[in-house]
Amino acid sequence: MSLKGKKIGFALTGSSCNFKDIFVEIEKVAKAGADIYPIISHSVDTFDTRFGTAEEWKNRLRKITGREPISTIVDAEPVGPKLNLDVIVVAPCTGNTIAKLANGITDTPVTMACKAHLRNQRPLILAIATNDGLGANGKNIGLIMNTKNIYLVPFGQDDPNNKPNSLIAKFEYIEKTIEEAILGRQIQPVLI
Repeated sequence: MSLKGKKIGFALTGSSCNFKDIFVEIEKVAKAGADIYPIISHSVDTFDTRFGTAEEWKNRLRKITGREPISTIVDAEPVGPKLNLDVIVVAPCTGNTIAKLANGITDTPVTMACKAHLRNQRPLILAIATNDGLGANGKNIGLIMNTKNIYLVPFGQDDPNNKPNSLIAKFEYIEKTIEEAILGRQIQPVLI
C-alpha cells in the first residue's frame, strides 16, 4: 500500500531519548508521500534535555512537515472533526500517555488529538516507549491492546537485564504498521 496522499498525524510525547530514531521514521513516512500533521505534548513543547532542546525538535518537525506543531489542547480538539486524518501515530508513546488513553483521560494535546481522532473510528497507532510496561503500565497496555481502532507497533523488552520492566517499540516498523492499520489489521507479531 502506498502512503502517498494519506493524511497522517504524528504525535510525540516526552521520551526524548528516542526522538533521534523517531525522526528517521517521520522522514521516511514523509518521503513516502504522506501529508504529516505534527502534534506534540507539553513536555515536547517546553523541555530542554540532554537529547536536544524543545525548539530544536519543533524546528525539525516544521522542516519535515511544513506545518506548525499542534501544541495545545484547544488546537488539538478539532483534529477529529476538521482534519479527518487517515491515521494518528503516537511515537514515542510514553507510559503516562498509555495510562491516560487506557483510562479515558484527556488532558494533553496528544490525548485530546487521539480522542478526537478515535471518534471518527479511524486507526490510532501507538509506538510504546516506557520503563514500566511490564510493571505498573502492564494492565494499561493490556486494555489498549483490546481497544477497537488502536494498533501497536511491534514491541519488546529493550534491556531485560538492567531494566526488566522496560518496553520499547521497534520504530522501524512504524510505516508497515500504518499500512496494516489503515486496512484494519494489527501487524504481527506484535510481541518481538
